[in-house]
Amino acid sequence: MGNTMTLKQLRYFTTVAEERQITAAAQKLHIAQPPLSHQLAILENELGVLLLKRGPHGVELTDAGELFCRRAKQILDMAASAVREAESFGKGMHGVLSIGAVSSSGGTVPCPEMLAFTKDYPEVRFEIHEGNTYAIIEMLEKGIIDLGVVRTPFQAERFHCCFSRPEPMAAVTTPERSLGGENGVTLEELSRHPLILYRRFEGLIRETFASKGLPLNICCLNDDARTTYTWAMKGFGVGILPLSELTVLNPHGLICRTIQCERLVTQIAVIWEKGRYLSPLARRFVDLFRSGVGKPENCP
Repeated sequence: MGNTMTLKQLRYFTTVAEERQITAAAQKLHIAQPPLSHQLAILENELGVLLLKRGPHGVELTDAGELFCRRAKQILDMAASAVREAESFGKGMHGVLSIGAVSSSGGTVPCPEMLAFTKDYPEVRFEIHEGNTYAIIEMLEKGIIDLGVVRTPFQAERFHCCFSRPEPMAAVTTPERSLGGENGVTLEELSRHPLILYRRFEGLIRETFASKGLPLNICCLNDDARTTYTWAMKGFGVGILPLSELTVLNPHGLICRTIQCERLVTQIAVIWEKGRYLSPLARRFVDLFRSGVGKPENCP
């Protein structure tokens, strides 16, 4: 790669890739078509590879173009993050806070303290990027987000972490199944039902059942707590998910039981990279998490 490539060229290219037409991209960028085509030609010449295949009905990305487009978008996201950090330095409670959050965090984050904060500082805006824990960690490492909101288990030693108080796992199913009582449900009883699991917890659940010498009947593995809930609601089996998630899903008419097992617990954590500058706004978010749902001795 040469030394003359600019963010403007990357923005031009990704816009063309999204629009699939030079004319439409030029209109979106508020420039004329010839300068846009010229910049794309310069970019391809500098890279020494064809990025776009031109045709009578528009353009298509080559294989190299597909790869370059993904990288270009990541670079633009990181540049935007750098601008946010620079603008937030010394400004205190103004600006944009970019947060990556897993789907199962909704019962914990945002907490009431954060709502009160936005009323006191109405100029603050949150940008939420959603994904699983691995995707959130990748976004954090690439500088796309300021903070990650993830759920255990993950490799916590790689980050500064502020953990929530531990919460038990819960079982949810339709009324047609007999499942536990007011005090919860045991592993022994769960072993007699087909289970629906969020893949993040598969290892923990397998180890826990194996330690008790109990069989494990998994009828569905998935990548989202909401999918676990949906399949349980449709009668496929017993869904296992964090207890706090039920406060968001509002499972009216379903049977919900806390699982009676000390090993089947999980925590939400706010994480950020070690050695990276944390803006006053991001630090305030961590403080609110700590005061609202955090476990103080586990928060730096």
